[in-house]
Amino acid sequence: MLIRPDEGERVRQHRILAELPELEAFELRFEPDFVVEPHTHADHTDAFWVIEGKVEFTLGEEQVVAGPGTWFAAPVDVLHGFRTLTQVRLLNIHGPNTGFGEWLRRA
Repeated sequence: MLIRPDEGERVRQHRILAELPELEAFELRFEPDFVVEPHTHADHTDAFWVIEGKVEFTLGEEQVVAGPGTWFAAPVDVLHGFRTLTQVRLLNIHGPNTGFGEWLRRA
């Protein structure tokens, strides 16, 4: 599978990069003050690579401000969430695929 810089399915401001049984990958873009409330996943790891901007991640009880080049991964059943401090661009990977791409299309 190969996705070039201008390829991949666009869903609003986001881009779907891969939907395989083992994983799904997305380029996500958010404005400042976008919040994903802390939550857990019983069926997959939720991982992020910060490409641009600043994000405050929550992992368990800890909150960390992260900038470009930061990797963040929340294993199964670990509380996590985030709040954007600036405009951000994130690589988001779920392993295995649990249908987030379909959820983005419907939302």
